[in-house]
Amino acid sequence: MEWRAEGIVLGIRRHGEHAAIVDLFTAEHGRHLGVVRGGASRKMAPLLQPGAQLDATWRARLDAHMGSYTIDPIKGRAAAAMEDRLMLAGLSAVCALLSFALPERQAYPALYARSAALLDGLGADRWVEAYLGWEQALLEETGFGLDLSSCAVTGVTQGLAYVSPRTGRAVSVAGAGEWADRLLPLPGVMRGVPGDDPREVVLGLQTTGHFLSTHLAHALGNKPLPPARQRLVDLIAARAA
Repeated sequence: MEWRAEGIVLGIRRHGEHAAIVDLFTAEHGRHLGVVRGGASRKMAPLLQPGAQLDATWRARLDAHMGSYTIDPIKGRAAAAMEDRLMLAGLSAVCALLSFALPERQAYPALYARSAALLDGLGADRWVEAYLGWEQALLEETGFGLDLSSCAVTGVTQGLAYVSPRTGRAVSVAGAGEWADRLLPLPGVMRGVPGDDPREVVLGLQTTGHFLSTHLAHALGNKPLPPARQRLVDLIAARAA
């Protein structure tokens, strides 16, 4: 069994004295584990950093086996992210959430393309807004997408201000009524309306975080979300304040 593809390194763990098991995210094969011989060596370890882009060839005797990778580096992203705490936290959160949320060997080509573009844009203008949109895409791809097109109560498309924590449907101010304090915020940035208030992103991450932790994580056996996500949210909130 053999295939070749570009991929993003999501995680690495040591395997024996010199090898490493690499968690690679590709467009065609999804999250796919494989052993890199010598991956723990001084020569190879700098190439196998979270966020790195690799040209990888996977081989195994049977498809069910973990198999092994031979790799060629395309580009690293960790070194540039080291220049800024927010960039590094963003890179770590993206890789950790993908590894946490996605089943092995299931293709997500659209999410792969969006993840690669997000990591390539680390530190760019409105990167945190793009990250919020990426979390919404992650929920959509894993079956927990939010429906923000119209009010779940009245059907209107204007004045949407909340999200139902149970259904993920948008709710208008009029439709919320006395239940408003039990609903999640729906800032305009979550509906593609650009804004200049960074606190909107913080509110949006509060909403996506609810569905990541209570819906997605629940479906995965109530595993806690990776701490890397909360570190990123805390940094975004601190800078917004």
